[in-house]
Amino acid sequence: MTEMNFAEALVDALCVAMDADPKVSIIGRGISGHGAEAGADKRLVPYGDRVLDPPTSEAAVAMLALGASMTGLRMFHHFGSGVFAFEAWNQVVNEAANARYMSGGRLKSPVTYCMFHGLRQGGGPQHSASPHGAYAHNPGLEIVMPATPADAKGLVLTSIYSDNATVMLVHPTLLALRAEVPAGDYRVPFGKAAVHRQGKDVTIVALSRQVTEAMKAADILAQEGIDAEVVDPRTLVPLDETGILASVKKTGRLVIADEGPSFGSASEIAAMVAEKGFSSLKAPVARVNRPHTPVPFSPEMEAFLTPDAAKIAAAARRTVAA
Repeated sequence: MTEMNFAEALVDALCVAMDADPKVSIIGRGISGHGAEAGADKRLVPYGDRVLDPPTSEAAVAMLALGASMTGLRMFHHFGSGVFAFEAWNQVVNEAANARYMSGGRLKSPVTYCMFHGLRQGGGPQHSASPHGAYAHNPGLEIVMPATPADAKGLVLTSIYSDNATVMLVHPTLLALRAEVPAGDYRVPFGKAAVHRQGKDVTIVALSRQVTEAMKAADILAQEGIDAEVVDPRTLVPLDETGILASVKKTGRLVIADEGPSFGSASEIAAMVAEKGFSSLKAPVARVNRPHTPVPFSPEMEAFLTPDAAKIAAAARRTVAA
């Protein structure tokens, strides 16, 4: 185990994969962000032309990555901000997602489309998207949302070696997060949630950066005598329904913390629990999202709509009191 930040863990996974497999290649820039952690991707320089930084043309580059993956390469494509990936919507959701099905399994699409998502203090409407719900609406894509450095490494490696197209969403405010990360070829299985904290009174299912906020909320609630369990699905598709339902059966209450807009996003988790775990619920499911509105540039207004520990704790109190 080595302590490293989230950005370093992302790059470490890519280095492990490229050292082990000459078919792994990277297209895109800014994998470790543009802040203090940006230097992490200097480790990729020695790999030469296996790391491409093409001109800005999201649709063309996304299709290049997909086409290369169909020839046998394993491609990792970084869009930068998730909103830039909207320019390649057809390439990702209509081509990459459907390639294996439409070819009767003859074509594989081992391409990982990675992008930053979420509220980042001043990103405004056109740099603050969290489009995981939109991608999850399209069958054929695996949706990955790491919340810790270890999961960043483990999920990148699993994504690279998956034969399906994968969309990975990374919150840029997590890039500086430090923790212990396993060495070598460490992989995290898709569809297996992580329970970050055991509890008996309420389940908090949190995605991406909201896992950090949920843990803070659990500390707040513990001081009030409320024992919260924090569950991180890690992958939205496939979703660990069994793990989430088991937690809800234990606690009888569910709060979902997700930085996507309130309409859609991780609402599938609420619907799944209502359909398959209704008898376990002692109170209505609560959701903590950003409102269904464009994100304001003003820091004060952005903070007002940002899901955080205080809002998660308030939702948990309401479910426990119901």
